[in-house]
Amino acid sequence: MGVEVFVRLRVLGLVIVLAVVGCHRAPVTKSATSHYAVRGVVVATDAASGEIGLNAEAIPGFMEAMTMSYKLADPTVMSELHVGDKITATLLFETDSAGPINMRLTDVVVIAQARPDYVPKVQYHVPAAGDSVPDFTLLNQSGKKIRLGQFKGKVLVMTFVYTRCPLADYCPRMSRNFAVIDKDLSGDKKLYAETHLLSVSFDPEYDTPKVLKSYGEAYTGEYSKATFGHWEFAAPEAAEMTKMEEFFSLGVTPGENGTLQHSLSTLVIGKDGRVVAFYPTNEWTTAEVEEQIRKAAV
Repeated sequence: MGVEVFVRLRVLGLVIVLAVVGCHRAPVTKSATSHYAVRGVVVATDAASGEIGLNAEAIPGFMEAMTMSYKLADPTVMSELHVGDKITATLLFETDSAGPINMRLTDVVVIAQARPDYVPKVQYHVPAAGDSVPDFTLLNQSGKKIRLGQFKGKVLVMTFVYTRCPLADYCPRMSRNFAVIDKDLSGDKKLYAETHLLSVSFDPEYDTPKVLKSYGEAYTGEYSKATFGHWEFAAPEAAEMTKMEEFFSLGVTPGENGTLQHSLSTLVIGKDGRVVAFYPTNEWTTAEVEEQIRKAAV
């Protein structure tokens, strides 16, 4: 793809951004950074500018499906991308009086390759309904080893978080959603007995059982009275974590000041240990997940 492609994409992006936010130019202070999950197909790459053209799906609450140019927050990711690749990523930007500025992509994960002869460093599997979930081993908030296989016979609802996540719309949102689901399910004794919630940390070095216990006590709202009988918090060993990231399509890379840049992965797993539903963004609602849980519990 030549330079003319990027000229067209930049112009298109500018027109769209102005159309979305209007053309008011009164000087205002730049906003805090916004974060949106984005999925799409790479239509152009330009190593010189560090930008890619992306035919992105609609981003609820921000903009419709469209093709435009985005800068990569980490230019080295460019070597992993090819025209035709399908990716997930996090769109970051600030906002001033003219609208969104400094739009860039981070946490880029290739979920479908365009070039069959190219083998990326990590092979990500995108969970699909019917996939059998491996029997991964983790250490829970009580320092006890648990296996995913031990939850067969129950509907397992699982998400990935890390306790130091500073983004309210990412890990904290997943944990708040799980708190709602846990409370809602508790209103039906039979359903409660047939389900289990599991929050998995992808930061096992920091998220020790002690840290996870404190984190879990706060989100369950039970604090020192928490028994974790229905909702557990756990982390695998580093080697197991890599396998889990690959199977559950979870991209995790080191960020600044001890933070981690990451995608999201939430699943409903049936009583037979097979995937029922997979949610790769933060856009799912507790109502739709609870509906899947009830169907799987029948």
